Amino acid sequence: MIKINPYLAGAAILVGLSALSARADSVKTRIGDLSFDVGYPSSKTAERLYDEMDFQRATQGYLWALPAVGFHALHLAHLNSFGAPDGSVVLYQNLDDKAGMLTPNITTLYAFSFWDLAASGPLVIEVPAGMTAGGVLDIWQRPMTDMGQTGPDQGQGAKYLILPPGAQDINPEGFIVVHSPTNQIWFGSRGLDPDKAVAEATIRKHRLYAWANRDAPPETAFIPVAGRKWQSAQPTDIKYWQYLSDLFANEPIEDRDRMMFAMLRPLGLVPGQPFAPDERQSAILTEAAQMGDLMARTIAYDKRFTDGTVYDGKHWEYANLVELDQEASGYTQLDERGSWFYEAIGNSAGMQGRILGFGQVYLETSKDSAGNWLDGGKTYRMRVEPSPPVRQFWSVTLYDNLSRGPVITTAGSADLSSRKPDLVTNADGSVDVFFGPEKPEGATNFIQTNPGQGWFPYFRFYGPTEAYFDKSWQLNDIEELVR
Repeated sequence: MIKINPYLAGAAILVGLSALSARADSVKTRIGDLSFDVGYPSSKTAERLYDEMDFQRATQGYLWALPAVGFHALHLAHLNSFGAPDGSVVLYQNLDDKAGMLTPNITTLYAFSFWDLAASGPLVIEVPAGMTAGGVLDIWQRPMTDMGQTGPDQGQGAKYLILPPGAQDINPEGFIVVHSPTNQIWFGSRGLDPDKAVAEATIRKHRLYAWANRDAPPETAFIPVAGRKWQSAQPTDIKYWQYLSDLFANEPIEDRDRMMFAMLRPLGLVPGQPFAPDERQSAILTEAAQMGDLMARTIAYDKRFTDGTVYDGKHWEYANLVELDQEASGYTQLDERGSWFYEAIGNSAGMQGRILGFGQVYLETSKDSAGNWLDGGKTYRMRVEPSPPVRQFWSVTLYDNLSRGPVITTAGSADLSSRKPDLVTNADGSVDVFFGPEKPEGATNFIQTNPGQGWFPYFRFYGPTEAYFDKSWQLNDIEELVR
């Protein structure tokens, strides 16, 4: 007598049922009932499945492209809002100047510039000695090198030469040579001297010019924002895809991105070809941009990374979990970079918060001590314990959770730092910082918020010291004050 393995028999029955289901006239799915004829999709079903396929691919394409599109949005602001051509340096000096930027700090001076290696050739950047920190990033916002305090010049100044993709290796005397994987690049630096006049004077000693002009380099133009209205948040409509297409009109495609471009190809996004979507493609891409933005917002504010929480039992999270090359063990950091680049511009070794005594740490939270979302209509207090672990200074800055720009109120700057001349400390050296729509009685260190507006803070440690890394000093949660 032949014995039949009951597990194999059960599997065979399931396979049979699956095949029958596939041959059914109608199949219930998450996008509705789909009709088939002896297993073949009806024309309406095929249309619906292709629409769904393209929509799903485009939503993930939105998340994948966030760093590149964010780069381009800022570049367009330089060209169109500030009249700053490539190679000129835009100076962002205060809250009004930085209002259109994703999560800027308000304490230090920023200096940004763009360059196209394909159009203008290799770039020379002369970095002065002094208290600056910055670097050069490629089109995906991957740092090629830090500059200043966290760079190879270690704050002593140097000349850097940035070469385009595939360029022949050269080693001119007196230059630090860096190869870029993309043609379009971004330079950024911040002035860290506590004296603002000294910080700006140091920043203005940078020089940017084409390698071809090295024997007689022109003067570098410095262009203050000077209160101009602007914004650089990634679009949530068809412009997002136009930006992506424009970026890759003349850029090499990396192996890691070939599959994503394959998925976007049926939607009219083909590197090097004009972007002219038809009505169907435009409708899908527009909806996908809206959905992608909502997905990115969720990834940023409701993180599900296993290593995202800083302190056990508290709600502070690491804002920047992106490796310099955006690669982790076994995968490319799609969600990590989606979280960071939804909120922010730029990355560097100094911005990862891993260098003892130099660079910056970015901690963020979107929840109070009870786990509730931070609400601009409520009043809160955060106590910064004595002796914060910083070599330079600390700051806390509030951002609107939709624009990701600084919270703007009638009170002015949504920022407070240990460099604030009139910062009030408690008897034990701790500092109480209050947040809310109205200043609580007796509160001194106060940042105003707007009712009906969600907000989130970045707490920055400039020059983190050992007590930050071993967590012997910890940042307290933000507590709601119930009146």
